[in-house]
Amino acid sequence: MTEKELVKKIKKLKGIKPSQNWVLKTKIRILGETPQFELFPFFKPVYAGLFLVFIFLGIVELAQSALPGEPLYPLKKMTEGIQVVFVSETNRPGLQLSLTNKRLEELNEIALKNEAKKLVPAIKELEANVSQAAKDLVRTKKADKEVIEKTKELVENKEKVEKILATKIETEELENAYKVLAEKEIENLENSSLTEIQIEILNQAKEFFEKEDYLNAFLKAIEASEKR
Repeated sequence: MTEKELVKKIKKLKGIKPSQNWVLKTKIRILGETPQFELFPFFKPVYAGLFLVFIFLGIVELAQSALPGEPLYPLKKMTEGIQVVFVSETNRPGLQLSLTNKRLEELNEIALKNEAKKLVPAIKELEANVSQAAKDLVRTKKADKEVIEKTKELVENKEKVEKILATKIETEELENAYKVLAEKEIENLENSSLTEIQIEILNQAKEFFEKEDYLNAFLKAIEASEKR
């Protein structure tokens, strides 16, 4: 065998990899102990924190579909509370109305499933959100687009739940807040130059107001102000 052929064969040997079984047996002979297998390397301290974060985020996501009276519901409320803390004061009324709509949707789901035990906690959660939404609405100087959209949604959700439960849902605090907003909008319209269509819609708003349906009075007043 020539020197070149020998060098060529040695180079080929570099590409040969020993079997895993041979490596393990050799390690046992040298170290005198059985190598430890790591089936779950993510339990190492370096990965543990990240693993727990993913688990927590998964639970938080799961909690978003929880209903009042269920174990994960307090976690859902906690995440909502964090939202409220970090939102600006200007956007808070819209967020509170959004949360009130969530409570109505939860109540609607419970009613459809006929889960009587969850009705009481669901109504209490709704009352708490209604109270907070009312406080934030009263402080607002002018209703923005989000408040108007969430108010329309609120009317629909409230009617839907009342139909299923065959009873009226009392939202007196919220109605009183809309009374203040409706008065402002109606007063502004009365001091403005209006078209015939606007005057007609304004009169409808006043009718709702006289019937003490302040929520719809507010929506009609907004409709009149937007009509051109």
